[in-house]
Amino acid sequence: MRRKLCVCASVAIAIAVGCSDGSDSAPRSEARPQTSTPTEATTPADPEPVAANANESHQELVARGKRAYLSNCIACHSADPNKAGALGPDIADASLELLEARVLRGEYPAGYTPKRDTRAMIPLAYLERDIDALYAYLQRELER
Repeated sequence: MRRKLCVCASVAIAIAVGCSDGSDSAPRSEARPQTSTPTEATTPADPEPVAANANESHQELVARGKRAYLSNCIACHSADPNKAGALGPDIADASLELLEARVLRGEYPAGYTPKRDTRAMIPLAYLERDIDALYAYLQRELER
């Protein structure tokens, strides 16, 4: 059993560094077609903010929020945002201001009284583009 775990870990590490066969050989470089113009390659484009995505319907926004919630939040909060989780409280009624403060900065808005007196939640700044979607999903769940 121990050998099997070591082999799996070796393969996972090899894949992560680019060796396709799990060997210790150096990663192979593969030619990739260039899909950007030279100016795009030298100047990285800023991602468009979520609010600027006029093509996304409210249903799509809620669906994206649900995916973000299920992928990131249910480890501490309940799969049902109306119920408390093992570590985190129910959050279906969270305001956009609270979501931005807690998720992006790991703090509470001024004057807010936390449901649980803990500081266990770490900032999840990579969810910045999904805050509006999370809020839309939580509001839909609050109405259920």
